[in-house]
Amino acid sequence: MTYDFDKVIDRRGTASYKWDQLTTLFGGEDVLPLWVADMDFVTAKPIVEAVTRRAESGIYGYTIRDEAWTQAIQGWYRRRHGWDIAKDAIVMSPSVVTSLSLAVELFSEPGAGVIIQTPVYYPFYDVIRKNGREVLKNSLRIAEDTGLYEMDFEGLEAYMRAGAKLMLLCNPHNPGGRVWTREELTKLAALAAQYGVTVVSDEIHGDLVFAPNAYTPYASICEEAAASSISLLAPTKTFNLPGIGSSLIVANDPAKRTKLTNTIHRLSLHMQNHFAHFATIAAYNEGDDWLDQLLPYVKANIDYATATLRDAAPMLKVMPPEGTYLLWIDARELGLHGKPMQQFMNADAKVAFNEGSMFGDEGAGWVRINCACPRSTLEEALRRFVGAIERKVAVK
Repeated sequence: MTYDFDKVIDRRGTASYKWDQLTTLFGGEDVLPLWVADMDFVTAKPIVEAVTRRAESGIYGYTIRDEAWTQAIQGWYRRRHGWDIAKDAIVMSPSVVTSLSLAVELFSEPGAGVIIQTPVYYPFYDVIRKNGREVLKNSLRIAEDTGLYEMDFEGLEAYMRAGAKLMLLCNPHNPGGRVWTREELTKLAALAAQYGVTVVSDEIHGDLVFAPNAYTPYASICEEAAASSISLLAPTKTFNLPGIGSSLIVANDPAKRTKLTNTIHRLSLHMQNHFAHFATIAAYNEGDDWLDQLLPYVKANIDYATATLRDAAPMLKVMPPEGTYLLWIDARELGLHGKPMQQFMNADAKVAFNEGSMFGDEGAGWVRINCACPRSTLEEALRRFVGAIERKVAVK
């Protein structure tokens, strides 16, 4: 079937984290939200039908993870990414952030340093600090030739040589949209092997990659990378299901897997959400067509936003994303950081984008725009943002 991503869906009054907190978070109901990473699109029809069938049954009892769930996951990653995941390596988890926190608790010592590549998705900081560990910031560099982020391997090795034993990797990268290449990940895996570092790879955006770029699962690099890492996966970003709460961990090493499963059971996180079970199966078995239509639509939105900002607000510098539906924009020439930037967006432009410092100090003066919305919504948000910039420049 053909999906209509131009259709505007009114999400107000649905207990939406994105749309039903406009006054509380941004100061007014007239603010247009393009911030938190969920999409304003209806998900794939097979998923809607699967959830509807379960809802209509009227019985929502305790739900097991059956072979259909496991096979759907295996089939998707084999078919879409050429990655064969062993059945026994798959562990259910409520969310990727839960998995990140478990990994920090289980695979590092209290007070130890945990490496992250900044700027990065803000829960990376929280799961480290709230577990009593130290954030080791390995800042990404902006390559002069491409304008994209690249890894600082010298800095990585220095932390590893000094004794860091855990690294949280964002692959693909949020907020920068980098899709790490096999060559980059191979170099990282070699360092991790040399210094005995466990790499925890958050790969929730792995399906949202634009050709000719290709998502490379970290665990697929080599046998040693597979054994010494854990991979965090989910259908939620791909198919706009964050409220469903479906996630999984791939842990090939039996010792790591046992640690994870024991703790998940101790915390009673092991029961499968009734609707998540069937939504995941439908997504991974029947969601290809929806995703194949979504990706060019999102890429066209990103191209439109990039061209609009280039022409109307040339002081802004867009980092062209290779994946995700997020646009990372260097707005430092506006001279606004932190709360003043938030005030400018919410009060002056009447938009809610992510203010960059929430991703780390390196993000100060940057903004992140969620482009997974109907084109008309994006057009209006950019019109407001550019208009506010023009008014600000005129005052100067």
